[in-house]
Amino acid sequence: MEHLKVIAFTHKHVDLKDLGNLVICNEELESRLINVKNNFDIEEIFYVGTCNRVEFIFHGKHTLTDEFVKNFLRGLNFCVPDEQFDQFLNQVTTYEGLDALQHLFRMSCSLESLVVGEKEILAQVRRAYERCRLSGLTGDFMRLMMNSLVKTAKEVYTHTMISRNPVSVVSLAYRKLKDLKFADNPRILLVGAGETNQNISKYLQKHKFSNFVVFNRTPDKARRLAKELNGRAFPLSELRNYKEGFDILITCTGSTEPVITPAIYETLLNGESSKKIIVDLAVPNDVAAEVIADHPIHYIEVSGLQAIANRNLQERYNELIHAEKIIESNVAEFLPILKQRKVEIAMRQVPEKVKEIKSFALNTVFANELSSLDASSREVLEKVINYMEKKYISGPMVLAKEILITKSKEVTEN
Repeated sequence: MEHLKVIAFTHKHVDLKDLGNLVICNEELESRLINVKNNFDIEEIFYVGTCNRVEFIFHGKHTLTDEFVKNFLRGLNFCVPDEQFDQFLNQVTTYEGLDALQHLFRMSCSLESLVVGEKEILAQVRRAYERCRLSGLTGDFMRLMMNSLVKTAKEVYTHTMISRNPVSVVSLAYRKLKDLKFADNPRILLVGAGETNQNISKYLQKHKFSNFVVFNRTPDKARRLAKELNGRAFPLSELRNYKEGFDILITCTGSTEPVITPAIYETLLNGESSKKIIVDLAVPNDVAAEVIADHPIHYIEVSGLQAIANRNLQERYNELIHAEKIIESNVAEFLPILKQRKVEIAMRQVPEKVKEIKSFALNTVFANELSSLDASSREVLEKVINYMEKKYISGPMVLAKEILITKSKEVTEN
């Protein structure tokens, strides 16, 4: 348990605009994680990157000293200036052992989210883990931990009201959007066809919007979303050529550079001078700062939702207490599960050893005596030996597990 580590950057300490510099694009994820896994002799690792956190979870024998954290992050090859890198080092949060486990449970139950009670984080953590598992970056410890983590989150969402009328970043953005004045059936450009834009599209559909154009790097995804919206689809490369105007621009891509540059924005305006609405849910922002500064825009971005999220946190305070108790209970349950698994691994050789002893006894030590037995007597003896073999294999394992469970309960009670 003491080998579980977390290196985290979250909205609590890092400006969301800066956090985008730590996001690893999908194309580079496996290679960069494999690099640090091998260089630092880490047993298992996975990465979680969302709109308000970037976290590296791993299992290894390292102590998270300032020097190790610095070298670890250097090994991930973030393309940021030295001055900004040093700033990130001052904003990092680290967890080890039980503290790390409690943090991960709290994170997956949305207790540490920008909007407490939103369920998106659990799905994001599960997808992040699954990707790393399929890449061979995780193993037995992370598997057990994820099982307990998912169980805990489901209990929190089921037995508390923390997610009643959930307010996700997407729904917060939509609430701000619908408070603005715009045409009855506005022209809506969706840049990006990922989960975030898919989710906000569901809100738009409920309110009878129907004039959609979707742009995405992968044309197939653009076409699928456009089909659901009865809209049109184009590859992202065609955005710079689009000249049909818009009223609302909603963008969320995985790009680390602005997608809506001043030049592209001018083309999208196509000479129109009315005030436009932009919902930018990307981290880092998809819209260049110059666009916001030089044009009349109602601009909605993730970092601007912080005040609403804080009010949300206060409203759900009583539910947090209940959720914390569920987490505490599941942390206590996880420790004997982990110890039982260690016993199972340590005793994997027991069956083979018992079989070897049995074979040696029958074929060497007592070979002469056995040769004098009749078939009936030999059959009875083999039944007795087979019975004893099974008991010698299962008995010690069951006893060891019971001892571990008893000791774990005693530690918890004391």
